[in-house]
Amino acid sequence: MELILLERVEKLGAIGDVVSVKDGYARNYLLPNKKALRANEANRKVFEANRARIEADNAARRGEAEKHSAGVEGKSVVLIRASSNSGQLYGSVSVRDIVDALNAEGADVTKAMIVLERPIKAIGVYDVKVALHPEVAVTVKVNVARSPDEAELQAQGVDVMAAMFEEESVPVGFTEAQDPSLEPGEIPAEMFEDKPAEEEQA
Repeated sequence: MELILLERVEKLGAIGDVVSVKDGYARNYLLPNKKALRANEANRKVFEANRARIEADNAARRGEAEKHSAGVEGKSVVLIRASSNSGQLYGSVSVRDIVDALNAEGADVTKAMIVLERPIKAIGVYDVKVALHPEVAVTVKVNVARSPDEAELQAQGVDVMAAMFEEESVPVGFTEAQDPSLEPGEIPAEMFEDKPAEEEQA
């Protein structure tokens, strides 16, 4: 389906561009959200007649989003979740969880602004994109941990799962049996398959 874009759409085009998209994407997202018009002759005339106003409205919204971005960019939120020993969450972190945490920090964002490439299903620190406007996006950090202490370590750059596995791999209280009569670096006689020559002659 051919459409005229009424605002910039990432990976698609800018205001006024005529683009060809799949029917489902047009009907389910672009048209109902007033991001585009069907590219027929009547709509082309309507768009051209209103182009200056559409672009001015977009510029005003972009300006507001740029001001808003100062209060959102670089924010870091902590989400405490239960997980398995391997760090896999029981469930996943949703867009709603991120919105609630950001808004508790005064960010004033909505679910539609959060761009989550894939569900968060393991503990760790994630960069999440927040699109305040089609032309204004910022990044926030989402720190998913099992406890506030763990979140603090992760914020300092510690990979808590790797650290935990390292601790588990070192046996506690293990010491190698040593013969106190040997010089350092000397091999005990019983480790030789053949006895030393002087013992055989005796």
